[in-house]
Amino acid sequence: MVPLLLVLLLALILFGAGFALKALWWIAVIVLVVWILGFVIRPASHGGRKGRWYRW
Repeated sequence: MVPLLLVLLLALILFGAGFALKALWWIAVIVLVVWILGFVIRPASHGGRKGRWYRW
């Protein structure tokens, strides 16, 4: 009974880690797309040149 519970617990942990890693990959792709769009679509600053789209 205990080995069966350990195997089920291990499968649950690995499934959860796999789902979390896949979700993190999607979040990373979305952040990368927003970052690249920030370089393409930059508002003009006061001097007429392209400014930074971020504040830091």
